[in-house]
Amino acid sequence: MPISKDLIEAVETGMSWDAYMELFGRVVAEGRTTGPVQTEDLFAYTKLNLSRSRRWNKTLKVLPALENGLPIQAPQTWLVLTEAWCGDAAQCNPIIAELAKRTSGIRLRFALRDEHLSVMDRYLTNGGRSIPKLIAWDDATGEELFTWGPRPEGAQKIYSAFLAQPVESRDAEAMKEQLHRWYFDDAGVSVQEELLALVRETVEVER
Repeated sequence: MPISKDLIEAVETGMSWDAYMELFGRVVAEGRTTGPVQTEDLFAYTKLNLSRSRRWNKTLKVLPALENGLPIQAPQTWLVLTEAWCGDAAQCNPIIAELAKRTSGIRLRFALRDEHLSVMDRYLTNGGRSIPKLIAWDDATGEELFTWGPRPEGAQKIYSAFLAQPVESRDAEAMKEQLHRWYFDDAGVSVQEELLALVRETVEVER
């Protein structure tokens, strides 16, 4: 199936990791966030998320199996839909970027979700526009290889348990604190392991 025009546009107008981090820093310096909704809370999350992403850039320990990159067999393009206010994106994007950097043959681009809703709406999670969302495809064939996101399985269990509570009993701030504590304790291992498993699955299929 040919790659859709809106997906191609998202890649062509998308940002490298360095460019995305530059944008991240710029919006924080300007006292705003990305996307059409601008509130004090979203700016506060964005400012905190910038610190989180910068910390991962400095402290991430890559698994021994991934020191030389992912075992891809042919050139791929990875597109990540994201926004600066998203806490899960701040925790996961730096890990995705590091693995792509170490892997010869991966072209990685970051695109803002709310500028590419037609793409986002084909990759919903339980009906929601959850991010980050990674879409990977084979450059030669245009075949979609896999998708990943919006968070690793362990983090998703925390979020799913939160949603399972009656609305009147939900404590969003407590859930976010638990979620980010999980990310800290996990130390980036789950994202690495899940992406490695997905790549290995595509390699087995190609064989």
